[in-house]
Amino acid sequence: MTDTPAVHALAAGFDAATGNQWRALVDKALKGADFEKRLVARTADGLRIAPLYTRADARPEAGAPGHGPLTRGSKETVEGFGWDIITLIDAGSPQDANRALLADLEGGANGIVVQSEAPGQSGVPISSTADAAQLLSGVYLDLATVEFDGGLTAADTARHILAALPALTGTAGQRKLAFNLDPLGTLARHGHATSVPDAVTLANKIRAAEPTARTLLVGATIAHEAGASEAQELAVLASTLVAYLRAFDAAGVAPALALPQIAVRLAVDTDIFLSTAKLRAARTLIARIADACGASDAARNVRLTARTSARMMTRRDPWTNMLRTTAATSAAAFGGVDALLVLPFTHALGASDAFARRMARNTQIVAQEESHLGRVLDPAGGSWYVEQITAELAAKAWTLFQDIEAQGGIPAALASGMLQDQIAATAESRAKTIATGKFEITGVSAFPLLGPDGVTVTPRAAAQPVPGAASVRPLVPIRLSVPFEALRDAADNAAVKPVVFLAALGEIADHTARSTWVRNILASGGIACQPTDGYASPDAAVAAFKASGANVAVIASSDAAYATNAELTAAALKSAGATHVVLAGRPGDREIAYKAAGVDRFLFAGQDVLGTLQALHDAIAGPQT
Repeated sequence: MTDTPAVHALAAGFDAATGNQWRALVDKALKGADFEKRLVARTADGLRIAPLYTRADARPEAGAPGHGPLTRGSKETVEGFGWDIITLIDAGSPQDANRALLADLEGGANGIVVQSEAPGQSGVPISSTADAAQLLSGVYLDLATVEFDGGLTAADTARHILAALPALTGTAGQRKLAFNLDPLGTLARHGHATSVPDAVTLANKIRAAEPTARTLLVGATIAHEAGASEAQELAVLASTLVAYLRAFDAAGVAPALALPQIAVRLAVDTDIFLSTAKLRAARTLIARIADACGASDAARNVRLTARTSARMMTRRDPWTNMLRTTAATSAAAFGGVDALLVLPFTHALGASDAFARRMARNTQIVAQEESHLGRVLDPAGGSWYVEQITAELAAKAWTLFQDIEAQGGIPAALASGMLQDQIAATAESRAKTIATGKFEITGVSAFPLLGPDGVTVTPRAAAQPVPGAASVRPLVPIRLSVPFEALRDAADNAAVKPVVFLAALGEIADHTARSTWVRNILASGGIACQPTDGYASPDAAVAAFKASGANVAVIASSDAAYATNAELTAAALKSAGATHVVLAGRPGDREIAYKAAGVDRFLFAGQDVLGTLQALHDAIAGPQT
């Protein structure tokens, strides 16, 4: 379709804008502020995200979907609704799990991941052939994909499933099974070595019985859940994939035959564009590795799966997890995954019930059947920003992958602690951005809900301990919201619920901006503010404080009100018995005067909010005897 003269005429009277002109206008609006600090963001890997991308940032065409280097997807056309809807069964007896997975399949899922009980992880007990047969009773295994996450008992689980196959439904040789043997992922997660050659030997036996089965999994989500950046997660993917291909090759299985039985799993979270770029970069890396192995055509047969991030899930106000998993679902769709597992919104609390699993399924069903997110191949392709960040992420991941290989591969990198240290440093840096409010968690550090949220969940059974001493330091999963949740738990368990007196000075218009912000910040630590519309004078505020029974007061108002009343109010509150007085806002050049008047600390954006909240908890509780 060509442009009509009328379209050209719309811009005929304007000169073409230039990047320099835009930058001049931006600098004028910034009024001397630093452009990089104010408008440029950085990823956890240090990659630069500019505020504007133009045609000058365009990169060479990455190739059409279905063609190398597979950045834009491994398929030339859309298949079905775009991806397989996978659900998680991670609790209950084999009979209970069977009922749950049949309900999920009837409810719209076309795949299941069964997490089996094992040392270090709770799940469904699959300790015999009978357990396996009961678990999969009534499942048409040639229609629905069933995967197993066995952890330290993955090999035993696989053997039980193989032994149960004669009694199961589905055409022999065409069953869609994924055994997900991941010895290096298990080593990283639990610290115990499992044999890669033994896993490959078992994989060959599985393929002899079921030629279409997927045998090995590259579970890079283990790094993500421990706090890894996007590039670190991709580097783990690349190094693990190479290690498995080497093991297959040593067993006489060429890369072209090994790649089709390998699946890759990545995490997707609320950063839609970065998660999309990560998935696109993953295919680029896989294609590059396959090409180096002389198996370029087989790269498109590696199954790229995603799981919504567990580290982003919250225990407090878990309803907000639905927002997070919806954003992650969008990212997975844009990134072109073959299959997606959406965690139930109560995942961080305990075992999921039928409603939570239904909502997880429906998130994907709505995305597919109503929003049609899977109907377009690589919808982000051609975006100057996404193409740029994809290429930079792939390059960064490849550099980290080379660092791991220089150590002797991922087993050696784990044994030396190099990988764990790198991931821990990234997690620590991210934790600081959360503590200072730069990275906000809805429902926890931003817009928290005090009081009951209406969600009750059955706790998961405790996992069996992992026997023996670990051979490497495990990558322990984290959740980003835990520090704030710990404060909330402390508040709930306190003998006297923590409450502060809010000395909001002036009319509502004077104090509402700061008083609203203060309420939210304090609530994120489980601290309530006594209700008020504000006080016309310091005397009125002090009188109300005396009647409140509180021992900590927070002064909140405008800078203009502070100029005349902040010091008077602080001194009067201290005289009235306040053991701790807080002023909302940066003190600036008045800090010494405010402290002399009785202000003990200041509450402002960008500080260590967690440390301040803990100090307020201690002040409210008073001296301990």
